[in-house]
Amino acid sequence: MKTRPFFSGVSRQQRRQLRRQQRRRWQRRILSIVWVLCVIPGCALIHKNGTPDATIEPDQINLASDIHLASEGWPAARWWTRYHDAQLDALIDQALENAPTMHIARTRVAQARSDVELAQTGSSLQVVALGMLDRQHVSANGFLGPFASNDPALGLTGPWYTEGIVGLGASLNIDIWGKQRAQIAASLGVRNARLAETSAVELEISTDVAQLYYGIQTTYALVDLLNQSRDIASFAVAAHQARASRGLEARTELELAEAQQLAIEQQIAAAQGRIVAFRESLRALMGAGPNGLSVIEPVALPPEQAALPATLSYELLARRPDLQAMRWYVQASFKRIDAAKAAFFPSFDIKAFFGVNALHLSDLFTHASQQINFIPGLYLPIFDGGRLNANLSGARAQSNLLIDQYNEAVLNAVRDVAQTGSRLQALDAQFALQGRRVASIDFASNSAKAHYQRGLSSRLAALEARQPVIAEQVVLLTLHGEMISQDIALTKALGGGYRADQPVELTPH
Repeated sequence: MKTRPFFSGVSRQQRRQLRRQQRRRWQRRILSIVWVLCVIPGCALIHKNGTPDATIEPDQINLASDIHLASEGWPAARWWTRYHDAQLDALIDQALENAPTMHIARTRVAQARSDVELAQTGSSLQVVALGMLDRQHVSANGFLGPFASNDPALGLTGPWYTEGIVGLGASLNIDIWGKQRAQIAASLGVRNARLAETSAVELEISTDVAQLYYGIQTTYALVDLLNQSRDIASFAVAAHQARASRGLEARTELELAEAQQLAIEQQIAAAQGRIVAFRESLRALMGAGPNGLSVIEPVALPPEQAALPATLSYELLARRPDLQAMRWYVQASFKRIDAAKAAFFPSFDIKAFFGVNALHLSDLFTHASQQINFIPGLYLPIFDGGRLNANLSGARAQSNLLIDQYNEAVLNAVRDVAQTGSRLQALDAQFALQGRRVASIDFASNSAKAHYQRGLSSRLAALEARQPVIAEQVVLLTLHGEMISQDIALTKALGGGYRADQPVELTPH
């Protein structure tokens, strides 16, 4: 007895329908399995998340206990005004307005602001107007082959057609996992960093201008002392020449006096050259033209004003704009990591179109040509060849690099403050000792002058007794100039009274 087939008694059409139903059931099962395997675990798997590097510990942000230059407060926002020098105020204001580096910094801020606006548009509703005219010849052997025939009764006027489309298209990305929000927050962090960098450039320019300005003023004072010394040397040359011509002394004394005079002349020429070099450096820094820099008049040097707080902590170093800029870059890097993680999950968007579409232009603006499309989209990153993990790994590595650079910058900031404070402390002691040395030598000079006034010695002896005093005053002036330079450097190390614009919150509204 033969076994009856499974489909015995069933028509051929019914068997086909059963097979189709079985295929559909298997397809649904396979799709369900794919959905469970891909959607629930987040589709592509994260393999290279990595771990963040640690930021520097607060106990490493302290000065040594043997640095004692404590004073009330710290540099003000316009720190240079404490010198009460109108010339300096005008020069720094001009530099902050016209310096090329300031223009570059402001442009970088504007660029960052544009990047924020561009990132924000990615999560907004996009609406565009569409218009298209397509004149085409339809292939009789292609997918639209039937339309190549000319049969007006069927609406076929081939093979040439002029198709028109007019309407509005819209798209909207639904940021379920926060990828777009993280990208916006990263852009906001970069903008805040650029603002802080602008303040860092302002601090750099203002301190450089002050350093060059007081370099000029110190050299002015040095030239004044050297002129006094040259006058004495000129008198000595004349006196020795008169004696040598009368045979009262050997010509050796005259030659020695002339050599000393020439040495002083060399020092004056070198000092005047330094003034020109300082001035040209100042002109380039300020972006001033040939007539854009006013004449700098000599003024008295200000007293040393060290402003190192009693203790150095993170709160004080946070006043440094360069550290604040790096901190914002680190914060932005965390948001980029969040965006890289969100890319592993499904993304959703909605596209829509409303308008008219007709194969014949004469039918374009008729009621029957209206077209409406509403297309929700789901994108599942299943197999990406490791692209998403590489992107996440790169974002983590970049973030760790920024953290390490920030930690190094903090340590360097502590070093700068400690070295500058220690140098000021040493200069302060040297300046006091040199002042006492000048006073002692000046006493001997005054004694020689008194002897001359009483007729007990010559005028030449009295004047030559003044030369050692001038030499020591030059040393004292050099120390004074170094103290002002270190005071400015300390101001820079402490952030110069950094006051940034109110930063934008990283979390976009």
